[in-house]
Amino acid sequence: MKSRNLATISLAVMACGFLFTLFLPDHWSVELLRGGFEAGLVGGIADWFAVTALFRHPLGLKIPHTSLLLKNRDKIVQSLISAMENELLNKASIENKLRSIRFVSLGSGLLLKLMARKQVRAGILRQLGDAVRRLPVEQAVPHLQRALAGYIRDAELGAPAEQIATRLMNDRKDVAALDYALDGIAKWSGRPETRSMLGQIAAGKLAEVKLGGLKGMAFQAFVGFMDEDMLGEMLQGMLISGIRDFQDGDNPHREEILRELRVALFQLVSDEAKLGLFKAWAVSAIQEEGTAVFLQSQLESLRTKAAGLIEEDRNTGGRKLFALYALLVRRIAAEEAWVQAAEEKLRGSLITFVTANHYRIGILVKENLDQMDDATLVNMLEEKIGKDLQWIRVNGAVCGFAVGLVLSLIQMI
Repeated sequence: MKSRNLATISLAVMACGFLFTLFLPDHWSVELLRGGFEAGLVGGIADWFAVTALFRHPLGLKIPHTSLLLKNRDKIVQSLISAMENELLNKASIENKLRSIRFVSLGSGLLLKLMARKQVRAGILRQLGDAVRRLPVEQAVPHLQRALAGYIRDAELGAPAEQIATRLMNDRKDVAALDYALDGIAKWSGRPETRSMLGQIAAGKLAEVKLGGLKGMAFQAFVGFMDEDMLGEMLQGMLISGIRDFQDGDNPHREEILRELRVALFQLVSDEAKLGLFKAWAVSAIQEEGTAVFLQSQLESLRTKAAGLIEEDRNTGGRKLFALYALLVRRIAAEEAWVQAAEEKLRGSLITFVTANHYRIGILVKENLDQMDDATLVNMLEEKIGKDLQWIRVNGAVCGFAVGLVLSLIQMI
């Protein structure tokens, strides 16, 4: 039963009891009850008037000092705002509460509870897979080209190039490069078509030589004796023999060649003009359409592989995702100084935000209250505190009845 109905019933009981005793024969017990019901009726009516006067005019009559809540609406709103800002939600209490919260630990605990659920991991991976498949890699290619071109254009290649050259020398990569080149030349030199080509070139060049006298006669006799095959075979043998000599690690000429290669390499990495040409060529190559096609194909391949890995992990219940999360949590937990710094930074940001926006609590309360008309505000207050106030009416009627009995008894005595 609602408290308002109970209060009305108690008042009706007192009124009916009083009226009923008026028609009973005179007797001390009747007078005693009449006095109790009369006092209970007076107390119930008085308390009804007092409770009703808080919210509205009793019986619609604009009696002075009634409808107190509406008449003092602004004062009540300001008092409520003041209580919210200075007592219930003051800055100090909020800051103290924020300082007692360990946000990183709290966040990791909440995430752990979520990540422990298989369906949550599956949902995360599904959303992540959809996001990866929707990545517009074709739009990223121009930005990637500009970024690479800008990096190369602004890069200082001198020092890195010299370090690379030094590392190559220390790792004897120059020796390996020379051996690779000699091996390739040896294979080329041993081919039959190479012998034929060398013979043709030698015969043509010998035919161009013009000598007089005895030397000319001897030279012409030599040329007439040697044909293209003989010249090619001779030159091929000389070339192969020379390459073998250079492949010998104890050959002094081999060290001379390596020395010249090293000098040429360091001269190249120290030449700013040539490095500038290389940078210009690299920038131009990166900006070409062919490079854009290559980059887009690589990005699409990476996107496909990433989506496949995500889908594979989703089908297995997100084990890799959970393992990655556990690894991340352990790694963060090991960095106590970093965690402490993150806690302080986050806490400081929240405190700064609260300090700068604390006044908005009052503004929000006032805006919400201003949006309510008088009837809505009264109904809201009656729903929140009206139940307890209705018990005042019940208590008034009951207490009035008891006091009336006592007073009537004293009057009889």
